[in-house]
Amino acid sequence: QVQLVESGGGLVQAGGSLRLSCAASGSIFSINRMGWYRQAPGKQRELVAAITSGGSTNYGDSVKGRFTISRDNAKNTVYLHMNSLKPEDTAVYYCNVMGTLRPRADFVSWGQGTQVTVSS
Repeated sequence: QVQLVESGGGLVQAGGSLRLSCAASGSIFSINRMGWYRQAPGKQRELVAAITSGGSTNYGDSVKGRFTISRDNAKNTVYLHMNSLKPEDTAVYYCNVMGTLRPRADFVSWGQGTQVTVSS
C-alpha cells in the first residue's frame, strides 16, 4: 500500500505565500504522476497542478503564473509553491499520486487533505 503525508497548509493573508508538501511511501516501484487538487465548500474538486516523472507540468487556469509544482523523485515528494494567494484559493488541498506498486500493480492514492485559508 501507499501512504501519503501532506504538510504545509495554514492561514495566510491575501498576497502571501505557502508551500505544501506531500511525501509518498510504501511498496512503490515507480511514480508516474504527482499532483494537487483542491475542493472549496460547495464546489467540485478541481485540478490545481500536476507533474509527471519526466517533469512535464500542467496547471489549472486559475493558478497559472502564481503556483509552481515541483518534485523530488529521490524522496517521492511533491511540492506546491503558492504565491500571490487570493481568498478564492481557500480550500482543502489534496495530494494525488499515480504509479506502480511492487511487484507490479497500478495505484492511485489520495492524501488526507490540508486546509489552506486565505484571508482578505
